[in-house]
Amino acid sequence: MGSEKTQARFADTRQRIIDSARNIILGKGYAAVGLNEILNSAGVPKGSFYHYFKSKDDFGRVLLEEYFDDYHVMINDCLGNQHVEPLQRLMNLFDYWLATQTSDCLEEKCIVVKLCAEVSDLSEQMREVLEKGMKGVQARIGQCIAEAVDAGQLKLEVTPEELARELYAMWMGATLINKVNRTGDSLQLCMAATKRRLNPTGIH
Repeated sequence: MGSEKTQARFADTRQRIIDSARNIILGKGYAAVGLNEILNSAGVPKGSFYHYFKSKDDFGRVLLEEYFDDYHVMINDCLGNQHVEPLQRLMNLFDYWLATQTSDCLEEKCIVVKLCAEVSDLSEQMREVLEKGMKGVQARIGQCIAEAVDAGQLKLEVTPEELARELYAMWMGATLINKVNRTGDSLQLCMAATKRRLNPTGIH
């Protein structure tokens, strides 16, 4: 029983560190955040970071893995809803992307966009998690595009997987640009381009 309580406390504290760090990193970036700042925000004693994580890179890996786990649950709920036609599911996903990335709420921002350029050259562990997670998102979008094709809602000149990669790259780029100009214009243009690419029945 004592061991179970100890493990539960360990897991709870570890999770609190991750949750506290997410918003700090979304605001300041990864490299600029000190370990003591994270621990202080989480209410964890200074100097105890390495009790919960092997290194800062290990912490970053866990942070990103958890983000993608949560994101994949959301995207599966959205794109796997069989009560909604495939094409509408896709548009619902991109509507969500547009709404969250133009919101003033820091918690809704995409930590992948925040970190991908910053950490990919600094941490191989984190780069690998980013690559795997992004490929997973693209694959799920591709599956829904394939469903839309099978349902006669789309006619494509490329494979569903290729279109998924194209759309994902477009949205990631637009989100990055929006971090600079903060107007939402790039994301609105991206939405318009997405609607053209997902034009029902392939009518141009």
